[in-house]
Amino acid sequence: MQARELYQQLDRDFEIDKINDDWSFLPRNEYIAPSFCAPHYAGLVLDNAREINKVYTAVFPNTAILERILTGGATDVLLFCHHAMGYDGNLEGFPFYEIPHHLLASMKQQRIAFYMLHAALDRNGPYSTSVSLANALSLPIERPFCEYEGMQVGVICQTDCQTSIALSDHVRAVVGHEVKRYAYGDDAIENGLVAVTAGGGIYPFVARELVSLGIHHYITGVTRPMPSFEPTMEFHRIARENGISIIGATHDSTEQFACRAMIRYFKERGAPAEFLAGEPCLNDL
Repeated sequence: MQARELYQQLDRDFEIDKINDDWSFLPRNEYIAPSFCAPHYAGLVLDNAREINKVYTAVFPNTAILERILTGGATDVLLFCHHAMGYDGNLEGFPFYEIPHHLLASMKQQRIAFYMLHAALDRNGPYSTSVSLANALSLPIERPFCEYEGMQVGVICQTDCQTSIALSDHVRAVVGHEVKRYAYGDDAIENGLVAVTAGGGIYPFVARELVSLGIHHYITGVTRPMPSFEPTMEFHRIARENGISIIGATHDSTEQFACRAMIRYFKERGAPAEFLAGEPCLNDL
């Protein structure tokens, strides 16, 4: 299919002109599409193809993901990601890194385009990160929560799990690796409600909203308290003082389900699609 038509369809469906994101820290170079700029920072990042024969989806454009596509000899394909930069939670300080220049050059040569949706995919909807995570966990959604930049990006869900331990075991089984539980509150889930926000949802405003809603059990991705990033410390302080237990399942693993859901989006529009799984970083926990 025509690449431009697919990009324009994505732009319209996810209303990127109405959402402002911030990837100003992504270094500009000769490979980055001129349209990927303030105030939106969304959509086409690398304009390398005229035809799209297949779409690959991934959470991050990590080096391992790019090398897998390149060494497979793919040409005239689109990489769709939730983030514009690679991610390594083991890095000190800022965890994002730019795509190495030699890989950018190879992507251009093999006509591998790159399109990303960050805030636009976080915004609650049929393919969004938190909704997709709740669906994967078989948690019926009761109502939205977690307003960010004028959007709702989290959900309040019902759960049949009677305890935080049981809920943690359930999350572990779904994501397929160890998770981290911060048992700040009672183990019992008395009202049958749990809040879900995929990705890095440990900001003080989220904790305060949980307090105001009376929600004492919360699932997210990145949960590690980081003294170098004060908002994470404040989030844990509020959660601890108000008895909110937290379950962390890593950045990659909690957001992967949105990128898996996007396979359906592309196939319904006539583009074969495949999800490429990344490596979850347990240091997120």
